[in-house]
Amino acid sequence: MSGNKIQYKKMPIEELVVLSQQNDFKALEELIKREQKNVFASFSYLCKKRENILDLTQEALMRVAKNIHSLRNPKTFKSWLNQIVTNLFYDELRKKKRKPETVSIDESDDETGSYAIKFHLVDKKCKPHEKCLSAELEKIIKEAILALPEQFRIAIVLRELQGLSYEEIAEATNSSVGTVKSRIARARGKLQDGLKTYI
Repeated sequence: MSGNKIQYKKMPIEELVVLSQQNDFKALEELIKREQKNVFASFSYLCKKRENILDLTQEALMRVAKNIHSLRNPKTFKSWLNQIVTNLFYDELRKKKRKPETVSIDESDDETGSYAIKFHLVDKKCKPHEKCLSAELEKIIKEAILALPEQFRIAIVLRELQGLSYEEIAEATNSSVGTVKSRIARARGKLQDGLKTYI
């Protein structure tokens, strides 16, 4: 690199991944910096205890740094990262020596069995006077998500927070696409019920 400084901050994720795989530590540092908020946000919607959230976030980012060379296709980085998040979450559940709660995905919470709600966790175009309201609403949504059974929780977080496709979620959770769709529909239905008084 002839004297001109590489602009890591402006690089797309894919490029950072490729450079990280070539042992460019500055690229890896930028990649980790860019993803840490996302990973922390995911765990904060999945786990109740703050110390667990911090530990799991740190562990996930360490796994990214350690295993970045094993990622074959840089285009699939997001999906790969969420696989790490999912695995750590399930490991944490196993540590508690209890299986994830199982809920029949066939039973429906309303007569039609369809859920129209599509909620967004954070509104980025928030005006100052709305900040307080949206922070309060986000807290309520987070509590509602934390009250969901684990499989629903992970599916809705990967879909709504991380923006993964049904196929990517199926891969990350070792489930079929049909199961994922059903879990997300059920999760949205439960959240809609839980949030009725607020929305």
